[in-house]
Amino acid sequence: MEAAPRTSNEKAGVTPLLTFSILSSFLKIHDKMKAAAMTLKKLAVDDPRRVRHSLKVGLTLTVISVFYYVKALYSGLGQSTMWAVLTVVVVTEYTAGATLYKGLNRVIATLLAGALGLGAHRLAALAGNDGKSVLLGVFVFLLAAMVTFSRFVPEIKARYDYGATIFILTFSLVSVSGYRVEELIGLAHHRLSTVAIGVAACMATSIAIFPVWAGEELHNLVASNLDTLASFLEGVGKEYFEQKLESHKNLEGASFLIGYKSVLNSKAMEDSLANFARWEPGHGQFGFRHPWKQYLKIGALARQCACSMQSLNGFISATEKSEALTNSEFQQNIKTACAVMCSESGKALAELASAIRDMRPPTAAAGHLGNAATVGSQVKMMGPSETTTVEEVLLYATMANLLLEIVHGAKHVADAVVQLANMAKFKHAEEAKSGVAKHNGDGESLHVVIDTKLLFNYLSFDHPLNQQGGVLHNTK
Repeated sequence: MEAAPRTSNEKAGVTPLLTFSILSSFLKIHDKMKAAAMTLKKLAVDDPRRVRHSLKVGLTLTVISVFYYVKALYSGLGQSTMWAVLTVVVVTEYTAGATLYKGLNRVIATLLAGALGLGAHRLAALAGNDGKSVLLGVFVFLLAAMVTFSRFVPEIKARYDYGATIFILTFSLVSVSGYRVEELIGLAHHRLSTVAIGVAACMATSIAIFPVWAGEELHNLVASNLDTLASFLEGVGKEYFEQKLESHKNLEGASFLIGYKSVLNSKAMEDSLANFARWEPGHGQFGFRHPWKQYLKIGALARQCACSMQSLNGFISATEKSEALTNSEFQQNIKTACAVMCSESGKALAELASAIRDMRPPTAAAGHLGNAATVGSQVKMMGPSETTTVEEVLLYATMANLLLEIVHGAKHVADAVVQLANMAKFKHAEEAKSGVAKHNGDGESLHVVIDTKLLFNYLSFDHPLNQQGGVLHNTK
């Protein structure tokens, strides 16, 4: 049975559907392109150095391409000119230190591997045609295995890992090529020359044209992390401890409560920047032997403070959800003391961050830490009131102790910053050192622990809490 022919109405209905589908597809493509353009614009606006870096890479590749376009230059190097282009692509990095690290590693590794490859080729030639390939295979196996194993050494892994990889690659290529290529010395010379040309071009553009220094990035990162910790303490002191319980607002999701997480995750970045900074020449206020390792020490101490802040944040969240807490005198006394410790510790960390950023001694930090330690010592004298519950004592005693640990950690950070000022020869560094000693009992620890004797007595079986229906008598 033949199908019925389509009516004019059916044919007319296909065209609008097809047109709508095409328009919908174009709109989707337009929206995606617009979103991509906005993302690229945001990247450029947030850090214009990214645009400059991209232009520098394009400029370097264009300059190296001249060796291909000019016949006189190309005839001198031949097909090995491509190695210069490849070197630019793999060596150029965002920071000058990273470019110097990879460039110098590549040149030195290519030189050593080329020389050893030529030597291995000469030794293998003594064995005749039959034993030549066997000896070359043995040499490749031994050197590749030894250099690969050396990459597990932490010092070599941190500073020469890329060079070890290039060494294995170059030695293998030279050794294997020597079995078929007669002009091996010319091949090794051309390869080393083109690699050196590419590295020189990368280093020139990275250092001479709008350089981005890894040392400066590390310097600013450490200062920014301390600012983040200061914001946490100042925010907790104002928004939590200084608020009355009746008017206390919900802090869940507050930005200052989660900022410390970026500090906890900064170790890999700090290690990488410190490694690259050691390859950089002196620039700006940073000398060639600037104590970059001291920044890693400050970063580690900052992360210890961030760990205590993470625990403190957990207890703050617990009080947000607790319904058993009342606005007792004990609670208000503890919160008042904690507010002062938060404020003073936050000001101290902010001063330390500013001192690092400005490369000056942290003269004002010692006074703030001394105030925080004084208030912390007064916390020991606080006892629970008659209406205080066990939950309040446990919660606020632990919270105060965590805050005292933060004060203790901030003191260690201050000591490390003073050491940095001495090592980097900041102005008046000795004055800052004496100031810390003055406010800190001649260098003694600022750590003060909660006197747990009251707490243990509070929880004992013969305490009035267990004898009088949960009512505490004031121990004062």
